[in-house]
Amino acid sequence: MSYRKGMMRSHGGELSFFHRMLDVAIVLGTLWASAKGYGVTIGLQYELAGMLAVFCFLFFSEWHALYISWRADSVRHEAWIILSIWGLTCCVLLALGFFSKSSIHFSRVTIFAWAMITPILLVGERILLRYVLRRFRKLGFNTRSVAIVGGGRNAAQLVDVISSSPWMGLKIKGIYDDMENAQQDNHLPGLDIETLLQHVQDKLVDCVYITYPMQQEEKIRQLVERLADSTVSVHVVPDVFVSELLHARWSSLGRVPLVSVFESPFFGASMFLKRVEDMILGSLILLLISPLMALIAIAVKLTDPGPVIFKQRRYGLNGQVIEVWKFRSMFVHEDKAHIQQAQKNDPRITPLGAFLRRTSLDELPQFINVLQGRMSIVGPRPHAVAHNEEYRKLIHGYMLRHKVKPGITGWAQVKGWRGETDTMEKMEMRVKYDLEYFNNWSLWLDLKIIWMTIVGGMRGKNAY
Repeated sequence: MSYRKGMMRSHGGELSFFHRMLDVAIVLGTLWASAKGYGVTIGLQYELAGMLAVFCFLFFSEWHALYISWRADSVRHEAWIILSIWGLTCCVLLALGFFSKSSIHFSRVTIFAWAMITPILLVGERILLRYVLRRFRKLGFNTRSVAIVGGGRNAAQLVDVISSSPWMGLKIKGIYDDMENAQQDNHLPGLDIETLLQHVQDKLVDCVYITYPMQQEEKIRQLVERLADSTVSVHVVPDVFVSELLHARWSSLGRVPLVSVFESPFFGASMFLKRVEDMILGSLILLLISPLMALIAIAVKLTDPGPVIFKQRRYGLNGQVIEVWKFRSMFVHEDKAHIQQAQKNDPRITPLGAFLRRTSLDELPQFINVLQGRMSIVGPRPHAVAHNEEYRKLIHGYMLRHKVKPGITGWAQVKGWRGETDTMEKMEMRVKYDLEYFNNWSLWLDLKIIWMTIVGGMRGKNAY
């Protein structure tokens, strides 16, 4: 049987529908297999649970755009999206089972097996499909013809990425620009804009990537208007300025469209989900660690006179000053205009305090702050007010850390940037990871950070 190039692409809608049906078959088939494997008869309750799971999975899949083309994205990212969707589906089913008191009608072993095996099969199916499609693309099938408009660093980076990733199935038709700039010094043909428009009209180009700097707004607008009279996909590649617009998203003020450049990732359902996460996990963790906290409190009181809990003034959400609780670890602990960070062999630290700080046990009272709503379990670590005022003038984007609640643990901490920041580079790296968390937040990223904290602790050679 022979295949013509582009045949699979022309049936993208049918493939997307097939993909959805395959996911439905996996969800229902795994439930049926789990029940049969444990000797459970599938009755009306199981059928309703299966259909509800399918509905929720497809609903959340559309919400997360699971069925768009993933050819240019990593399998790890797609796997995280699938796990997030299935996790949300399971949460809905568990909540309904709890409130309707219908969970007694289900086998726990069957439901547990279903919940564990289904995401493995869903991810495995994606990996297998990617492998098959990549083999086709390397042979020249299922490809997309790409035109790059403009030049400079953006265009060069785009060429490099596409050329080094043949599995994407993207073939560069040429580099297009104004007549005087059309000649390219690479091995790709340099063509002018009129040739591009002719290629688009002749269906020789599927995607157009515009790499002009944003300062050339008029040129971009004119080209987009001319390309609007076609069915080609058009993408504008942001330059350095636009790339730094943190967590930009489309919104509106009445009928006026807006681009929200500096905005918290927690709004609407995300804000509610984050708070539910903090309340549920915070309550469970506090219940588990309460005996340990009692022992630490007694030890602090017996080893040194003074208060057990030290309350520090820190910046919280939106830069508002909050009190953060810690077990006292120093003989003298300032919270004044000038704060000296703890250093190696710091004489202010008590012997017990050194152990508490090294193991992060002094942070445990902050779970009370989480339930109070001042902090979150995961988020940027709160800095002293004096340090905030100092570094906000020196590090670009520093105050964006405060668009979310401060956390007990964070992405920077599990990546090793914990403790004393005695150089500008250390603080810049901490802020870099804080903003990376800010831009890429998801429930599963929070759970990943919590797991990394439990397994490896908050790493950092500078923690004293």
